[in-house]
Amino acid sequence: MLIPSLMVQLDEPHAALGQTPGEPEIGKPAPLFSATDSNGKTHNLADYRGKIVVLEWTNHDCPYVRKHYNSNNMQGLQKSASERGIVWLSVISSAPGKQGHVSASQANELTSTRGASPTAVILDEQGQIGRLYGAKTTPHMYIIDKSGKLVYMGGIDNNASANADDIT
Repeated sequence: MLIPSLMVQLDEPHAALGQTPGEPEIGKPAPLFSATDSNGKTHNLADYRGKIVVLEWTNHDCPYVRKHYNSNNMQGLQKSASERGIVWLSVISSAPGKQGHVSASQANELTSTRGASPTAVILDEQGQIGRLYGAKTTPHMYIIDKSGKLVYMGGIDNNASANADDIT
């Protein structure tokens, strides 16, 4: 699995997986954004300078997201990150009427019923942040170091299976 090992070595840049033109670049400043979370609070990425930030694109209907939430793997990563002072922003870029779209109250209910503990759940209904980061799949992960540079972008792991038994 990639993410846990990256969380140990976040000060070193990591190669991007499948980077395409128009996406942010590893080792360069992460694209800044301001967005509202499921509780109505505004989050500005610039305000988190000096902290490590994880961006997790999520869609509760995605089998790969279900794999990592139903097994409690994602929750364990969120808890470990939180204990280390890492900011974890789950981002939902599903548009109204599209698969994975949820209201703010539904996002909060999902967070609660799954036992998830991100710092916040960002609602990106217009997909502006998703396009800014080139997020195309879920869970698509990005890690930003304390200086605001992007150090990882890609999948949560390198296993293209929705089977939770593959997590170990």
